[in-house]
Parts: sequence; C-alpha cells; structure tokens
Amino acid sequence: MTDQQSLQANKEFLDQVKWDGQGLLPGIVQDIQTGEVLMVAWLNRESLRKTLESGNAVFWSRSRQKLWIKGETSGNFMKVQSILLDCDGDTLVLLCHASGPACHTGERTCFHRVLAKKENQAKCGCGGCPGCG
Repeated sequence: MTDQQSLQANKEFLDQVKWDGQGLLPGIVQDIQTGEVLMVAWLNRESLRKTLESGNAVFWSRSRQKLWIKGETSGNFMKVQSILLDCDGDTLVLLCHASGPACHTGERTCFHRVLAKKENQAKCGCGGCPGCG
C-alpha cells in the first residue's frame, strides 16, 4: 500500500466518526495483550489523524485545549496496534502496547481504585488487577 492509499484509508475512517458538539469523542485505551482498560482520553479529528499517521496515541486535552502525545513527558508511550469504532460511531477503542504505566500516578492503569465489588467476585488470577488485589 502506498502512502497515498494509506492516507485515503485514514480519511475514510475519519469520515465514519460521529463527533460530539465540541468535535470530540472518547477513546478507551486497552492493553492489546491482556485486554485491561488502561485509560480513557478524548480525541478530536486532528488527534485521531495524528494517531493514525504516527502509530502513537495522540489525544486532545480539554483542560489545556491542545494536543498531547501520550508519553511525551513521562516516556510511557502507547503504541497503537489497532483502532476499533463502536456500532454508533461515537466511541473508539485503541488497542495498544504500553511502554510503561498509563496513569499519571504511576499506576499501570488509571482504573486502579475499586469503587465497589461483589464479595464473591471471581478473580482472574493475575494478582495485579483491582479484582485480584
């Protein structure tokens, strides 16, 4: 596939996305090997295009009103292997290889705090996720 064909495929993908009123949509970042949800961040059209072009997860910061490359300050990059668009076209799943912790606190995942859990919840056996901890 030539670079032109790749860009065309990217444009077609971008045209399928249903952006919210602010031109954003949520991106759920999952570890491609374990399926663990690592983080959720917002993307706009430009950040999704840059993600597709670079292979690194690029997001839109709503608080800073600018693009940010996951890992640009921490070194913990998210190498995107695949991007899935949900049935409604308004949410993405980015399947990634993480080069370090996803959370700014240093935790592997941003979802390390257990809000509620059943007493008899089945454990996956990894020993490291909130369900096993």
